[in-house]
Amino acid sequence: MKKKLNPQELFALIKKNIPFSFRTGPALASAGAFLFTLAVVLANINSNRGGAGDLEDFEVGKVADRDVTADQSATYEDKEATRLRQEAQERQVPAVFHFSEKASEEIRNKWKRFAALAASRTDGGLSREQYMQLIHDEFPGAFSAETLDVLYKTPDLQEILDQAGSVLSAVLEKGIFAIPPTGLDKLNHDVAELIRQQNSRIERERIVYAAITTRDKAGEAIERQIAAGSFSAAFAGMVPALLLPFISENVFYSPEETVQRLIETKMKTEPVIKYIERGKRVIKKGFIITEEEMMELRALNLSLPGKDIRSILSQILLLSLIFVFLAFFCSKTVQGRSLTNSEVYLICALSALYILGAVLARGLSFGSDYIVSSLVIPTALVVMLPAILISSRLALVLGMVLPLGAFFTGSYDTPSYVLALVSGVAASFVLQGAQKRMDLIRAGLIIAAANCTAMIALLLGQRASAGTYPGVLFWAAFNGLASGMLVLGFLPPLEHALNAATAFRLIELSDLNTPILRRLFTAAPGTYSHSIMVANLAEAACQDIGANALLARVGAYYHDLGKMENPEYFVENQTDYNKHDDIAPRLSATVIRSHVKFGLEKARQMGLPREVIDIIGEHHGNSVITWFYNKALKQENADGKSPVNMEDFTYPGTPPRSRESAVVMLADVTEAAVRTLDKPTVARLEKFIQELFNAKVEHGQLARSELTFKDLETIKNAFVRVLVGYYHSRIEYPNQGAGK
Repeated sequence: MKKKLNPQELFALIKKNIPFSFRTGPALASAGAFLFTLAVVLANINSNRGGAGDLEDFEVGKVADRDVTADQSATYEDKEATRLRQEAQERQVPAVFHFSEKASEEIRNKWKRFAALAASRTDGGLSREQYMQLIHDEFPGAFSAETLDVLYKTPDLQEILDQAGSVLSAVLEKGIFAIPPTGLDKLNHDVAELIRQQNSRIERERIVYAAITTRDKAGEAIERQIAAGSFSAAFAGMVPALLLPFISENVFYSPEETVQRLIETKMKTEPVIKYIERGKRVIKKGFIITEEEMMELRALNLSLPGKDIRSILSQILLLSLIFVFLAFFCSKTVQGRSLTNSEVYLICALSALYILGAVLARGLSFGSDYIVSSLVIPTALVVMLPAILISSRLALVLGMVLPLGAFFTGSYDTPSYVLALVSGVAASFVLQGAQKRMDLIRAGLIIAAANCTAMIALLLGQRASAGTYPGVLFWAAFNGLASGMLVLGFLPPLEHALNAATAFRLIELSDLNTPILRRLFTAAPGTYSHSIMVANLAEAACQDIGANALLARVGAYYHDLGKMENPEYFVENQTDYNKHDDIAPRLSATVIRSHVKFGLEKARQMGLPREVIDIIGEHHGNSVITWFYNKALKQENADGKSPVNMEDFTYPGTPPRSRESAVVMLADVTEAAVRTLDKPTVARLEKFIQELFNAKVEHGQLARSELTFKDLETIKNAFVRVLVGYYHSRIEYPNQGAGK
């Protein structure tokens, strides 16, 4: 008999078996935001069709029975004109060909085998018949008897073969093209593009078809090459017959790259946009309806929400797709990490509030037909907050999705949507590299400029009068400036609520006068000095590999906070007396390991960002405290004690999961180990650091950090550069004594 499951058990079973990560809070918040927006859509659908009438009432070629006038401006794409423009642009795309070094080398090798065989005449004293039979056996049917007879009788055979080989190489270098019989008719008929790749360098060359050599024209190419040199007439008459059997294509058509060029060209082609002025009579009563008038009527209908069920379902489906799209871009697959619950709540709240604000703004009266509703909505503010608190990639998605959502709810018309889109996209980029609060004001100025540019374009398209511009541009600039200043007010509480490692908060944490770092300086001055040096190393390395240098510096400052509990047990804080000499190795390892745990506790109490806490917990990974472990093994062998458990000597953390955390780990072990070096020359530093890195790689400490071997080499060079500056008075450079 099957056991009945209670609701809690059933929910746990479903949660366990669904193929994706499920968190109740974020899921409910996302569902609530979607349902709220859906309610806005249903409540905001405008049943007024603006006099456009049903499309079914009109047909191309029939006489219109009434006028249709546009109650608001609208734009639409002329698809036929766009198609013709795309075709014209595609005909400018050249076919892409690749030069094959492999095919060229195979041809050269085949010629070399023939040349070696042909030259054997002088080695073995072969008769004419034996000589011809020898070549026919290796290259059957390639040469006529007359050609081989001339070759046999040629006195300076080796010189002829060498010169023929140089001619062959020259012809091959220019390329023998394999022209496909079909597929090029819609491409550029005048030129083709030839791509050569030599090692890491790629060369691109445009070649007119008239200058292209195919296999059929190879004889002409050989003759031109011979004519360009100073060769004898006998050579000129003999060599084409010798080389033609070896000629084959070494330049091949690349349909994949050509198609990619066509796709890129198509994407870059601007659509042909036509504009319907407000008040224009789209359909004229008593006149035959043209195709263009029907296109305008369709565009007008699309710009106005309809009252039939198809229009409602269309908007609901589009809105659902937008939420799915947004959910996908919030996923770990795209962001590289799972968003925290607080971050999901922030995105849901911003999305719902933005749609609500757009709906409310739609009902406002601005006193001018050219002041769009999105001018009173701080789109840039809604985008800049996630850009700072989460990621600029997610902010870019919000900058595109939220205006689109407002457009589908009927809150934005086309000009409003365009302005909001420009403002949102600009806001997602302007804060890259921002590290000061004043950068937010600068960002506001840039957004204001983008808003003004967009509004000028819209006003020009609407043929607005000159007197309209000052007032509209004032509000466009105010929107951008206000967004930048509002971020200053919203950012601090949100930083702490989300515990986000923003650049602004990291700069605050990097202040060495913070109470916790001053306590570290007082309680464990050696650890403090060690942390400063680790921070210098980590910052320099992260700058070189393109990681977050500021996060690495802050993580390095705080990575050894736990050593404040027992500072005298760590070598950098000891003078003459070592407390570990009086206790068992297992106890020593316990004290050493505990600094990671204590550091994590202090970091959480202080409310440090999650990324900094991760660095504290991962800066030793799960590596073994080798010195005390080996000491315990020696005592076991000497005293016959119970076997030593390696886990008692292993750090409790996990290997680094980010590049910054891995760099801090490497900087930590490097700084501590380099202190033991006597006379640290540049060569010794490089070798010593490389050995330390190799040990971390061998023990799997960097497997999850996404660092490449190239990154490790860059990090090593950065460490050496910093340490050279630190130990400059002690380091001997190569040939330093040469000038003494």
